[in-house]
Amino acid sequence: MKIAISKNLTKPLSAKAAATATFDLPVLPLLETETRQTWVYRLLREAILRGSLQAGMRVPSSRALSKQLEVSRSTVEVAFDQLRAEGYVSGVVGSGTYVSAALPDQFLRAASQAPARKSPAPHAGSADASASATLRASRLDAAFVARIADPTLFPLATWRRHLQAAARSLPMHELMGGDLFGSLSLRTQVARYLGAARGIACDPAQIVIVTGIRQALHLAGRALLKPTDTVLLEDPGYVLASDIFAPYAQSIVPVAIDASGFSVADARRHADARAAHITPAHQSPTGVTMPVARRLELLNWAKEQQVWLLEDDYDSEFNYRSAPLPALKNLDQHDRVIHCGSFNKTMFSELRIGYMVVPRALLPAFALACRAMGPSVGVIEQRALASFIEDGGFARHVRRSRIVYASRRERVLASLREAVAPLPLHTSGEHGGFHFVWWLPECIPLAALLQQANVRSLRIDVVADHCRSSQMPPGILIGDSALSDEGLDDALARLREAIAAARVDLAKRS
Repeated sequence: MKIAISKNLTKPLSAKAAATATFDLPVLPLLETETRQTWVYRLLREAILRGSLQAGMRVPSSRALSKQLEVSRSTVEVAFDQLRAEGYVSGVVGSGTYVSAALPDQFLRAASQAPARKSPAPHAGSADASASATLRASRLDAAFVARIADPTLFPLATWRRHLQAAARSLPMHELMGGDLFGSLSLRTQVARYLGAARGIACDPAQIVIVTGIRQALHLAGRALLKPTDTVLLEDPGYVLASDIFAPYAQSIVPVAIDASGFSVADARRHADARAAHITPAHQSPTGVTMPVARRLELLNWAKEQQVWLLEDDYDSEFNYRSAPLPALKNLDQHDRVIHCGSFNKTMFSELRIGYMVVPRALLPAFALACRAMGPSVGVIEQRALASFIEDGGFARHVRRSRIVYASRRERVLASLREAVAPLPLHTSGEHGGFHFVWWLPECIPLAALLQQANVRSLRIDVVADHCRSSQMPPGILIGDSALSDEGLDDALARLREAIAAARVDLAKRS
């Protein structure tokens, strides 16, 4: 599997070529809940998004804006700093601040929503066995661990304020037991977010709040499967999925992953399949993005064979080189897709809040499953997250994090290219997510590299550990999101040392 690497660098126009915004900005009212810095930030950001401030245009100076808006220059400069951190503007020493050529929203929003869909009849099957959980040790101390966000980027002080406000305003009736599917305020915000960011047309009644992807799959297994059913899993794929579905289905069948993701041709050989777990946005672990043609093929197969598709959208918020494709659910005309997502990766791992988008016809079956499994997420956390999304805090956090992660990704790729030169660097999934895969050249044996990495306290995931029956080329997962900039420099130096020590001269060996 080989994906070409190309840098996505954007620069402002030169001072001579760029127009300067000489007009007065429309002044929106200052909201009771926002500071003056936030107000100025909002004015400028909305002007950029409306096109009043266009790409490459020079933004009015802090002095001019402070006079127009009747605020201090330091207030305007704080707003500029936030816009710069999130990628809306960039500064050129000696010549001012300019609107970026590629706005961060272009990397976060998928295409428009799909048309209305018809719902198939529900399946009433369920299973009563409880899942056996596989406990995995925390690896926060390990460099290059995959699928972990950097907790230092999260605005913890802001989150504390939302928690406190949620606790103060908690209605008495919610203390006595909430909605079976979760807080209505959070389900409303999740539905709006999915419509804007993932192109999914849904309403709050279809949203089910869960603790994360694991509980989502448990609920789906209980709601959809009979003990005689077959479930298809990606191979290589999510390693815990087999244990999750084992109590609910008779057969767990691996399906090969190719250059386009989940192989529909392989899946067609299993006529008894009832459900399939897939990761089309950033396949776990290879990082492959399923192209539109394969998505349509998959949906047609699901319709023909009446298979439920469990779409795991685990890190779709982070695309570094282009706008993300819409979710598979966006293309689903026959309601065969159950979309699953989580805030645990995007915000912080111990949040324990995720969501599902359930077809209307399946809501009664999922209600029974929710009653059987009991409540999960605390109401205060749900209300806090709802307000965090509503006031734009979540979107700001994602925009800021994406810029940081994109920079780290380029640094890691550059370091690896240097380490393997003059050989080409073969990777997959480097365009987004919290990790990518490096497919090793023959001159760097996997066993030797792991040994040398272990000596240098580098713990690295191997693609083969995610395989059920498939045989993949030697490859390792490179997680690059959890380390600080300083920690990344140190880890990259140790990784280059490990590569040099493991590298063999094939001519001498032969």
